[in-house]
Amino acid sequence: MSYSMIEMDVIRWGEDRKIVQHSNPYAQALKTLEEVQELLDAIQAKDREAMIDAYGDILVTLVMGCATADLDLVSCFNHAYEQIKHRTGTLGSDGIFYKDK
Repeated sequence: MSYSMIEMDVIRWGEDRKIVQHSNPYAQALKTLEEVQELLDAIQAKDREAMIDAYGDILVTLVMGCATADLDLVSCFNHAYEQIKHRTGTLGSDGIFYKDK
């Protein structure tokens, strides 16, 4: 199944449950934060299944957030890529990418 097919299924799921119509970007961002905390907990516990669930849930909340803001997640993703594609920097020993100034 393609990303765009899953995204449309998620949007339809959100519409069926009135999330798209009655939620808002702020509420969805708070939900995303909850899911990110679940991801951090799963990573710390080295729980692969919980990580899979959390990454998926994060994507669902991002799709819902975009839908409530009348934005397209792929367009947002592309915008971010356009901002970083020529960025230079290095990966630190802590596993974090540090961009050049």
